[in-house]
Amino acid sequence: MATNLAIEPELLERALAVSGERTKKAAVTVALEEFIARREQRRLLAFFGELDWDPDYDYKAERSRDGTTP
Repeated sequence: MATNLAIEPELLERALAVSGERTKKAAVTVALEEFIARREQRRLLAFFGELDWDPDYDYKAERSRDGTTP
């Protein structure tokens, strides 16, 4: 899908330099991927402290086939 964007030339040049990519398209793609990943991580961080933790939960028992601790 072709898209025309008006990106500040200085910003694009900095993105090229920092990313190490060879093309503007690659630099913009990497920047968008990193932007999305950071926003998704920020959403996940909001859950910390929100979930109840069961101190008696035995993850090893859950892994075994018969439900007993190995």
